Amino acid sequence: MNSTLENSEAAILDRLIRPAEGGWPAPAARAILGLGFEETDKHRITELLAKAKAGSLTTDETRALESYRHVGRLLELMKSRARHSLSKEAA
Repeated sequence: MNSTLENSEAAILDRLIRPAEGGWPAPAARAILGLGFEETDKHRITELLAKAKAGSLTTDETRALESYRHVGRLLELMKSRARHSLSKEAA
């Protein structure tokens, strides 16, 4: 594998969280599945995405959108592992 890909943020997070493993206690997994962006954040993300599509993001807005993307990716990986944890517990 390309060393750039191995050291990408996505690859590092995947190795850290190991979303397909499971193994988290059910209460922790359920708590993680309950996490999500608040409505004000969802609205801000929508605004930023519209500005990005129009090509009118400022530098600060670009950083903000990247921060939302990073947090969203982390949450996505955590929720994946939480779902695997609960499915393995039910089996």
